[in-house]
Amino acid sequence: MLLSPILAMTLTSTTFKNDTTVPKAMVCRRLGGGDRSPELSWKAVPKGTKSLALIAHDPDAPRPGGFYHWVVPSIPAGVKHFAAAVNGYGEYLGMCPPPGKVHHYHFTLYALDTVIDNSAPLSGPELLKLMHGHILRQATLTGLYEVRQ
Repeated sequence: MLLSPILAMTLTSTTFKNDTTVPKAMVCRRLGGGDRSPELSWKAVPKGTKSLALIAHDPDAPRPGGFYHWVVPSIPAGVKHFAAAVNGYGEYLGMCPPPGKVHHYHFTLYALDTVIDNSAPLSGPELLKLMHGHILRQATLTGLYEVRQ
């Protein structure tokens, strides 16, 4: 008997490719950008998913725990795409790194076996804590940005 392969959930973007420099439109206005969120699409959400969550995190930010640019706690399981510059799902904060080194911006989508209460804004660490034990699968897309000195 052949077992069917488990498809890995994927997260892609037409705005930028994995491990490449993000466009200026995604950067904060202070650095000449547009504070615009990227287009995101995902596939192979596992059966049993009741909701999705998205976190965009910069672990290279010069503060303990890095910086969370986007925290979206409760995306309906049937949604498969965010248009660029979408504002319906939480506040996106454009990249605004200090000069000197490349920063990595990890956009991670989580398939959950529960629905997270999104009646109050959540921080990245708060959402991660609430998701603990409920993550069925996850996918990450990483963008890069550097301000040259």
